[in-house]
Amino acid sequence: MTTTDIQDYVPENEWPSVGTMLDGFGDQTLPASAALTGTTLQIPHEGGHTATYTFHDAHSLTWAAADGDKTQGEKYEGAARYKAIEARPGIFIIDLVRGEDRHAENVTIVLDRNTGAVTTAISSFIADGDKTHCTTRFSHGNVEGAAALHSRSGGLVGKRIYYRYSDVETYEHIYLNAGTFTWHCLRGGEAGLADTDRCLTFDVGDGLFLFFWTEKVMTVEAVLLIDLREQRSIGRMFGWDEPAAEPVILPFNSRLTVLNTTEYPQDNHKH
Repeated sequence: MTTTDIQDYVPENEWPSVGTMLDGFGDQTLPASAALTGTTLQIPHEGGHTATYTFHDAHSLTWAAADGDKTQGEKYEGAARYKAIEARPGIFIIDLVRGEDRHAENVTIVLDRNTGAVTTAISSFIADGDKTHCTTRFSHGNVEGAAALHSRSGGLVGKRIYYRYSDVETYEHIYLNAGTFTWHCLRGGEAGLADTDRCLTFDVGDGLFLFFWTEKVMTVEAVLLIDLREQRSIGRMFGWDEPAAEPVILPFNSRLTVLNTTEYPQDNHKH
């Protein structure tokens, strides 16, 4: 008997809090890279603004944000801890959190030093009456001034992928179209939960995708690299735990298996 044999639809009012994922996912096990130590990353943003990140060692940096990056309660510059993982040679996913409580922001940078292409995703909170929501804004550029950018992709469409986040947490994703996917928890704290949410996919390399999703039931924004060649994902979830009234920051990596790829019949539209 599989876990799905004993699961059924779970109404939204019975869903657990965002914090239930923390224990089951465990720690991010991939090692931090020190390759950026001693370098400065100047990322061009729309409107001619630039964000600067100076990496002092493998874990600490200082940053200076442009006007377009400034949010209420956030300083123009500051210091933060970060983790950079080299997903493939020369391709990094960099994560840092700046600010606290409802002013916290989770910054994720995907940098390809081979082409200069860089994408920044900044997730933050929005107050809506007595509720807290998340939003993520993206910026694409090239640190070398070259033309290469991370462009929108349909490379995951039709795939059904099984993700093992830990020994106790497993999920599946079904990628329906370029902006919509379904997730389903097979085992773990959210077992039986499923939903269809908005997503974005960008090409980073051959079989390597920058993937984003936002959830409409839970306050969660996720940014990750999905690597079909290495059969793993690397990323983070950023959300708000309403009962605890605090941010939830969940870095993770997983092993993945492509279960199948759907190909639709080429109908001739005749009845």
